[in-house]
Amino acid sequence: MAFEPDQTPPTRDELDKTTGTVVVQFGTGWCGYCNRFAPIFERLVKQYPDVQPIWVEDGPGRVLGRTFKVKLWPTLVFLKDGKVVTQLVRPTEAEAAAAFAEITS
Repeated sequence: MAFEPDQTPPTRDELDKTTGTVVVQFGTGWCGYCNRFAPIFERLVKQYPDVQPIWVEDGPGRVLGRTFKVKLWPTLVFLKDGKVVTQLVRPTEAEAAAAFAEITS
């Protein structure tokens, strides 16, 4: 499975107002790291159904990624009730799994 962004990404204001647990994955379709990470992310999303996933296409001129200081892909931003809890840059499978487990505990 390749990286597939949501058609209409949320704004930072919308993310700040979310309730519950959200993970935002920033990346792009041509990013090799993103495409290799995509099946791992899919498995974790299925394993943790209480975490709402959002895929965001990032790159030049894309404001949302800059508000989270995203510089490399994939970057995962975990939010709980609109507050950033953890941010991972090019995570390993173990790092991502630990973050999912931690945010849902």
